[in-house]
Amino acid sequence: MTKTLFFSVGEPSGDQHAARLIEQLHNRSVSNRTVERINVRGFGGPEMRRAGCRLDLDLTGHAVVGILEVLPKLREFFRFADQAEAVFRSGEIDGVVLVDFPGFNWHIAKRAKKYGIPVYYYCPPQLWAWGGWRVKKMRRNVDHVMTVLPIETSYFNQHGIPTTFVGHPFFDAVAQKQLDEITMRQLDAFSIDNDSDLDQSDSKLVAVLPGSRDHEVHRNFPIMLETIRRLSQSSPVTRFAVAAYRDRHCLWCRQQLTPTDRHLPIDFFVDRTSEVIETAHCAMMVSGSVSLELMARGTPAAVIYRVGRLLHAVGKRVLRVDSVTLPNLMGQRKVFPEFVSVGEPEPAIDFLHETISAMLDDRFYYSRVCGDLDRLREKYGQPGASERAANFLIEQLGCNQQTILARAA
Repeated sequence: MTKTLFFSVGEPSGDQHAARLIEQLHNRSVSNRTVERINVRGFGGPEMRRAGCRLDLDLTGHAVVGILEVLPKLREFFRFADQAEAVFRSGEIDGVVLVDFPGFNWHIAKRAKKYGIPVYYYCPPQLWAWGGWRVKKMRRNVDHVMTVLPIETSYFNQHGIPTTFVGHPFFDAVAQKQLDEITMRQLDAFSIDNDSDLDQSDSKLVAVLPGSRDHEVHRNFPIMLETIRRLSQSSPVTRFAVAAYRDRHCLWCRQQLTPTDRHLPIDFFVDRTSEVIETAHCAMMVSGSVSLELMARGTPAAVIYRVGRLLHAVGKRVLRVDSVTLPNLMGQRKVFPEFVSVGEPEPAIDFLHETISAMLDDRFYYSRVCGDLDRLREKYGQPGASERAANFLIEQLGCNQQTILARAA
């Protein structure tokens, strides 16, 4: 017998989480006498394809944030939902797995339930933080939630939604990541201009993480670059490594440097975020799930997120938490200092400069932050989420231990 799961994943980070889950579905299987096959198809990204998913649509290339970005693409997203419904109508799907991306995935869930297909939400939307009214959609259209944060487990349980805590898959990614040795050596060797007469014995590396989406990079990197300029004046031996998610992000960041920036101790890397975080003394970052990797690797960070006035005004009304950073929410304290930037960029630049300076120069403060991260990692940062989620899905599908994943040809 063949079982088929349909995944719907719209974010690059979700693509990675889903890919690890698909790999674990394969790893959990043992081929003995009776073999059931699990096909995986759906909407996602290149990582899922590499893991063996038959990709009906690369949805990650259409990721948007905020209503102003969503509105122009509404017709396109409805067309994608129609495409998924055609698959559901065929009767071939035994279960739907949603990963984050709620604005679109609510429609996928509703259409799946129309055909009696069970729906599982992995890495669910943060309804506990904002948009609590959407919990009715979750209860109506989702059969079971696989939660990744302790705070959301208690939240969904309180609202009568079947929930299983599996942990966050980001910690699986960190545990499995094989760091590139060439990049590590390059980062270790990266230093101030050889012609400089400065004492480099106290040189420290600051990771610069400008985000994974185009608009995040464009809004936040100019603030980070001005901070780098100031830190280079106040802490001349400090080095900076920009970890870009895509080649185009790296190119855009390089283009922001002026002729007077040519002597800045700054280097650029693409798809080497883990290596940069592992090597860095501390980091300045755009709020996002990468904060979990900083937590897992024990690297202190200052967090910023630049938003427009309208989005900020709406956010103040709907947000039910006092932090935009996941480790802070886990630990229920500001382990990572954070700043939401609205309007003039100067306050955000001052925040980054003061906070990173403290991490570079104040040993007591730096040690305290590292200790907080160690305790947080020990409690919540252990790997195994992908395996637990795979076991849960196999059980829900009624498969036994003689199950294999049918990889795409």
